[in-house]
Parts: sequence; structure tokens; C-alpha cells
Amino acid sequence: MDSQTSQSSQASQPPHTFQVDLRGLVDLLSHHLYSSPKVYLRELLQNAVDAITARRAEQPDAPARVRLYAEGGSLRVEDTGVGLTEADVHTLLATIGRSSKRADGLQEARSDFLGQFGIGLLACFVVAERIRVVSRSARTPGAAPVEWTASDDGSYTVRTLADEARPEPGTTVHLTARAGAGEWLTGERVLALARDFGALLPYDVRVGEEEVTDLPAPWDRAYPSPAGRRVALARHCHDLFGFTPLDAIDLSVPVAGIRGVAYVLPSAVSPAQRAGHRVHLKGMLLTERGEQLLPDWAFFVRCVLDTDSLRPTASRESLYEDETLAAVREALGERIRSWLTGLAAGDPERLAAFLSVHHLGVKSLARHDTEMLRTMLPWLPFETTDGRLSLEEFAQRHPVVHFTRSVEEYRQVAPIASAQGVGVINGGYTYDSELIEALPSVRPGTVVAELDADTVTAHLDAVDPAEELALSGFLAAARARLDPLGCDVVLRAFHPLSVPALHLDDRAARHEQARAEAEEKADDLWAGILGSLRGSAPRARLVLNHLNPLIRRISSLGDPELIGTATESLYGQALLMAQRPLRPADSALLNRAFIGLLEWATHSEDGHR
Repeated sequence: MDSQTSQSSQASQPPHTFQVDLRGLVDLLSHHLYSSPKVYLRELLQNAVDAITARRAEQPDAPARVRLYAEGGSLRVEDTGVGLTEADVHTLLATIGRSSKRADGLQEARSDFLGQFGIGLLACFVVAERIRVVSRSARTPGAAPVEWTASDDGSYTVRTLADEARPEPGTTVHLTARAGAGEWLTGERVLALARDFGALLPYDVRVGEEEVTDLPAPWDRAYPSPAGRRVALARHCHDLFGFTPLDAIDLSVPVAGIRGVAYVLPSAVSPAQRAGHRVHLKGMLLTERGEQLLPDWAFFVRCVLDTDSLRPTASRESLYEDETLAAVREALGERIRSWLTGLAAGDPERLAAFLSVHHLGVKSLARHDTEMLRTMLPWLPFETTDGRLSLEEFAQRHPVVHFTRSVEEYRQVAPIASAQGVGVINGGYTYDSELIEALPSVRPGTVVAELDADTVTAHLDAVDPAEELALSGFLAAARARLDPLGCDVVLRAFHPLSVPALHLDDRAARHEQARAEAEEKADDLWAGILGSLRGSAPRARLVLNHLNPLIRRISSLGDPELIGTATESLYGQALLMAQRPLRPADSALLNRAFIGLLEWATHSEDGHR
């Protein structure tokens, strides 16, 4: 019985209401939700535009005006929207988190409004210490005007006014600046913010007598010619982003309610750099930093567009990542892809100008898109032993497309391979090796092979066995000197004659070299483990050119110590020519060889005297 009484008593207790510290909430808004106090003006414009939209849903002929007046640290915003009754004021303005767009059967028309989260006027406390709203409802013609006045301490008052206080339906918002925020309510700042946020709004918006809207949007205007349109859009890009674009790409996607334009950057940028795009939602600027709007590969454009289908986040300063945004991103990527294929088909000069700056972005796209690779094949530039060529042109010249996976490997073999008639592509740059390996998929019959040290050595002419046998002593002394460095010595005949020695290795040889270095520095346990990993991995090799006069003179020396010093010098010079990073042991070898040669030269000079 007592238990039942207790449960009944608990059930009859009224629910409690959260108490909100308005000053704390304003601090949260200004420091964590919004990126800047300037969003207060967007909220005011948004409320006014939504009110007009609501009124026109019922009265299509209703006026659609928004007027802003900044004077002496205060701001007045007037609209001809649907207005509020006293009951609306108590229900909507005094309840944090409630949205007027949800009331009076307007939920189904929510997509027509900019506001989605009902924060509304609360954001104005970021710059204002006092907000006064005077409103008259268009839905209730007999209702008197009502005044709602609120302070940033959380208190508010509501009272009805005489008819002359607001003779026509609509709303007037008065802001009084808080200490230190007066600059945000100056006429110049208000006009600049209103034009930034509201240039594409569909209604008549003015700051004083100055027009805010600039319609139709630059990409929707009629121009006398395509060239005239390009010039106008280039001017718009310069005014908006501060650069003159290489080209402008139309981003119309009617099914997604998107209209806009992408501007191609005139200079190269890093693929890792996320471009900020300007996104308008139903005419109102949502963000200047819309990073999720385009695929990652489209880092070479910045775009501005208007949409009515994408969802904003709570701060209305970025986009909500959902299926709609993913579909829009794919559709916009397709527009940019179509622009590229159009240039390839009809305007090769503009395409060449674009690729000279942004080939990296196109390569990024082509490695995942077979059709794009096939389209761009004649145009994408690669570094080769025949100069800068496309893959198509290089494959036409060479039956086997040889490539290296690193720039260092290319620098080692390029001069020698070229002299032997072996074509090589430098696949060490971003995306290049992936595209080279994908070549057979779009060019059937093409043979692609990675060029390694064995392949290069196989293309060099062998020395006559009798001659090599005669030099066995010299080769033994040279090999003995370089063996501690994990490098073999071989003798070949190759062009150009001016190259005395060639240093060749591959990834496997470098891995073995790194393992050996780690083994030397490790304790007994790890040295044993690393030693057990030693296998028959290929070693680096120093290829001596038997046709080079210097090599012939060195090979005729009889002093093993001098042969060793000369071999070390050739090894160091070959490393430097290949632009390979020097290990501490290599640097020590170069110094030792240099001093040794100086001592030999000076000793010989003294002996001659």
C-alpha cells in the first residue's frame, strides 16, 4: 500500500524545466558554434526572408522587402513578412530551440525556409546587449502589434502596442550593441555583411538606400557571346576570390537544385590543400569554406553555387554529410570530368595550358577512372629519357615501356639507358607509377616493365673475356675495397664514354643494406635475429666503363692500395652523379679517398723531384 502511494505521489509531481543561463549560452554560441560574430546579420536576414516566404505562401501578392538601418551603435531591420501575434511571441521568441517554421501547419513547407534549428534571434546576443522586436501578424488582421524586449541577462518583457506602432503586417528588430561590439553595427560593416550573405536572395533587400541583392547570379545571366560570358565570370572570380581563373566550369545540376560555377586556379596547389568553396542555401551564403562539396581530386578549382537541397549543420556554416551531399559531390565531379573531356576533344590548346599547371589533379582522377585515363592519355606529360612526353607517344616509340618507381632510380639509369637505346619513364612522381602500370588496361598489347639494376646491366655490352681475365687482379682489388659497403664491382662497355662508372641498385639491395647497418648497431639478440634475415638479396653494384680512358688507366695500376683508393673515389663520384643520399659510411669513404689521392699525388710529385 505504501509502495503504491509512493508511486502515485511520484507520478503526480509536475515535470521540471531546464533553467538556461543565457549569458553562458551566448558565450557558447560565440566561441564554439559560430566562427565569427558576423553571423548575427545572417540570422537577421534569414528570419526576415523566412517570414516573407511564410506570408507569400498564403498571400502570393504580399510585398517582399527587407530594410536595414544602422545608426549610432544600433541596428534596425524591417521586413514585410508574416509577423507575430502575442501568443506567437510567448511561444516562439521566448523558448530557446523552438522554430517558428514548425508552427501553424508549416512543417510540411519547411524546405522553403532557410532556418532549420530555431536558434534565431538568440545569435544576435553575440553582438547586442538588448533586442527589441515589434511585430504585427498578417494571419490575424485584427491583432494589435506586439513588442518583445529581451536583455542578455535572460529577462524579457512582452506588451501590446497601439495600431500606429506598426500599421502594416511585418516585423521590426532593433539591436543595441553590447560593449566592445559597436563596430559590428556600423553602416559600412552592415552593408558589407549584407552583400556578402544576401547577394543572391530572391527579395528586395537594402541597407538604407543601397541595394544588397545582385540578381540574376553571374552564371545565370544572358551574355552576348561565350567570350563575353568568360570575361564576366573571370571578373566575378577576381572580385570574389582574388584571382583570375584559367577557365570557368558550369556546375548546373537541376535535379539537385544546384546552379553555380567552378573557377580553375591559375597556379598549382598541393593536393593536400583543401579548397574553400562558397555555398549559398536558397540564396543565403551558408559558408565560404565548404570543403566537402567536390571530390578530393578536384583540388584545382574553387566554386560558388546556390542550392536548395543540401542540409546545413547546426551552426549553418557547413554542410551535413549525408547521402544527398554524396550524390551532389559525385554529380559536380562529373561536370568537371565532362569539362576536361570536352577540352580534350575540342580545345587542345586550352587543355595544354590547364595541364601545364594542374596535371597532378588530372593524374589523380585518371588513376581511378579508366575512361579519364584513356581520354587524357595523349595529353598527360611524363618525364622520360626522350623528354617530356605523354604515355601514348612514349608507347608508340618503344616496344617495352620501362619505368622506375623512384626519382633516385631514374637518375641512376636514365643517362646510360638512353645511350643504350632503352626508353625509361620516371615513375617516381606522385601517381605516375600507378598510371604507367594501368597503361595496358587502356592500350591493349602494351608491355610495361619495371627497370631494375639487372635489366640495365643486361643492356650494357660485355667485355671480351680475354680482356676481363687480364684485368682480374685489378677487379679483385676493387671488389675487396667495396665489399664492406655491400657493393659489387662489374666491368662493362657502354656509352656515353664520358661516364667512368655507374652505381646501380634497387629496392631489394637498399633493404639488404639497411638490414646490414641495423645488424651492426644492434645488441647480440637483435643482431642474431637480423643476421638470420640475411638472404640472397641482390647487392648494389658499381659498373665500370671499360671504354672510358680513366678506367683504362686505373686498371693498369699495379699498386692494390692505389687501386682501392681510386675505386672508392669512383664509387663516391657515381653516388653523387646519381644524386643518392650519402650514408655516414659513404661520406667517410669520400673523405678518405680524397685525402688518399692527394697524398698519392703529392708523394708522386715529391718523388719526381
